Amino acid sequence: MAEPTVQELEYQIYELTQQLNEKRKQTPGVLVSDYSFDTTAGTQNLSSFFGKHEKLLVIHNMGQACRFCTLWGDGINAFMPHLESALSVVMVSKDTPEQQRLFANSRGWRMNMASHGGGDYMNEQIATEGMGTNVPGAACYEKKGDQIVKTNSGFFGPNDLYCSMWHFLGMAGITEAEWTPQYNYWVRPSKLEDGGENVLG
Repeated sequence: MAEPTVQELEYQIYELTQQLNEKRKQTPGVLVSDYSFDTTAGTQNLSSFFGKHEKLLVIHNMGQACRFCTLWGDGINAFMPHLESALSVVMVSKDTPEQQRLFANSRGWRMNMASHGGGDYMNEQIATEGMGTNVPGAACYEKKGDQIVKTNSGFFGPNDLYCSMWHFLGMAGITEAEWTPQYNYWVRPSKLEDGGENVLG
């Protein structure tokens, strides 16, 4: 039996993704608590992030100390206007609200930010056996009356469904073993015209 071609594999992945999404749609969901978070505006509950929508996407970010999470954040940020036409979005991490806002501003991120502070939300909604507690990924929640139901969740990692960067690199024959995301890609010139004092990088 001949090995499948690249195009055949792509079509198989497309079909499996369709099946996956259909399966997700049928997921009954699990009732969750109305967790509290710290924000620059004070304490807010999970329910407050729904805004005008019945569905909420919560991005699980490991914080400003992770280059990989920053790559995912940059990509998700580009889709924000499209995402917010269908559901609400908030990014959470263990960083303080002040740290989150400074870092978000430095990246140009426009999504809502909230800190779980490593508390109940992280331990009950993010922690996964064998993977630790501060795991990157996302979860979808839905409001059903006064209750909140978790419908689906997934993890982030190289070659996943949620970051197109890896797929473009793969198309070029570059694997995750050959490329690592950075916070910026400035290359120091051989000579700095301003003298080069106190330059970081």
